[in-house]
Amino acid sequence: MSAKVWLVGAGPGDPELLTLKAVRALNEADVVLVDDLVNEAVLVHCPQARIIAVGKRGGCRSTPQAFIHRLMLRYARQGKCVVRLKGGDPCIFGRGGEEARWLREREIEVELVNGITAGLAGATQCDIPLTLRGVARGVTLVTAHTQDDSELNWRALAQSGTTLVIYMGVAKLSEIREQLLAGGMTADTPVAMIENASLPHQRECRSNLTAMQEDAHNFQLKSPAILVIGAVAAYDNAKRSQPAAATEERWNANLA
Repeated sequence: MSAKVWLVGAGPGDPELLTLKAVRALNEADVVLVDDLVNEAVLVHCPQARIIAVGKRGGCRSTPQAFIHRLMLRYARQGKCVVRLKGGDPCIFGRGGEEARWLREREIEVELVNGITAGLAGATQCDIPLTLRGVARGVTLVTAHTQDDSELNWRALAQSGTTLVIYMGVAKLSEIREQLLAGGMTADTPVAMIENASLPHQRECRSNLTAMQEDAHNFQLKSPAILVIGAVAAYDNAKRSQPAAATEERWNANLA
């Protein structure tokens, strides 16, 4: 029997952001291995499947990755259609690449299905354009948490001229602040901290690089949250069509 595993991105939380291809894969699924951050409303698209929770979240008890590998392999070799359902996008801090390689080494067919990542969705929900002509010519997605505790090249990030979107950074706000300042980023660089991206209880806190740690504490920022750091984070959500006063002149010049 044909063995196949779909590695599917469920998006950041809003079930309406699920792609049509993801819905098709879920409809065909016999088994769905679902991550902790996936909105349960998404599971309406796989009513016939066996649902197995394989939660993974920083700071919490998590399902070992090796066990998840074995589950995917076992059910695929039984000829079942297996969906590994992940929050966000499977290949953006979702281990999709390593899972696909591991399965293909064992001659299991794999297909990846993109999902909207939280960094994009959270910024959009706050009316923040991650790129903007003349203001931000690129965006860099990074995680503040690494498996081997290796250090990012913060100086290069600080001087990149791109919008920084930092995942898993709530517990490392002090380090992020100090490293970016030491790397040459200005103290008044705008920062947006976005909690529970795309969900009805999404919250946002606007700040700057100097004050973000104190503001996050007062705001009681909690994971899951993403940080958007750069000029575009000054976009004034209340005005919707105008930048914050501190960067109004620059925005008007570039939008002319």
